[in-house]
Amino acid sequence: PVWNLTEKIRSEVNYRKKRMNLALAEKVIGREYDRLREAIGGTAHELAPQLELTRMGHPYYNSRSGGGEGHLEVAKNIYYCNKDYAHMVLSLKPFGCMPSTQSDGAQAAVVSHFRDMIYIPIETSGEGDINAHSRVQMALGEAKMKCKDEFKAAVEKTGYTIEQIREFVAAHRDLRRPLLQIPHTKGFISKAANFVIFVGEKMKAAGITPSATLEPVGASV
Repeated sequence: PVWNLTEKIRSEVNYRKKRMNLALAEKVIGREYDRLREAIGGTAHELAPQLELTRMGHPYYNSRSGGGEGHLEVAKNIYYCNKDYAHMVLSLKPFGCMPSTQSDGAQAAVVSHFRDMIYIPIETSGEGDINAHSRVQMALGEAKMKCKDEFKAAVEKTGYTIEQIREFVAAHRDLRRPLLQIPHTKGFISKAANFVIFVGEKMKAAGITPSATLEPVGASV
């Protein structure tokens, strides 16, 4: 009861303890994940903040709805699109459930608000192989066209030709490391496009003009 202060205080203390334990667990998991990312060269993506995902997905799918995490499926689609992390989002589900079905319905509103978004849901249990493959191939075709156009725009942005960029990479061994960390440029999604822009900035810093010829530098493999 409200008037029972002892019980109310005990309940509040228990609530605060649970909140503290969950916050601590979140910090520990995040720390261990970041240590793993650092061990493999920092190439893996950082953990997406759950509060930000909830904020993104809530206008389209109420995050308070019980029975699943359908709002996160909506939120991740928006997250990957807004952050320029993916050309296409494929939601592959081995079975159908009500939260998943509801989130697929909410995705129609999401796609209408984000015109460049490519989203395709696939349920392996409810669709035939031919139908599923056909839908995926159509979506992949659109994403592939976006990727090619993006790469072309990235090369044009550098001011160099693709042959000059290849020569510069061949002349610098450090640019061929498999765990090379490539900074992300706003508006460009693929690793190839971001790598081209990264190399273009290196070439400008080295004082290379678009018309200059490249001399091999350092060891080659």
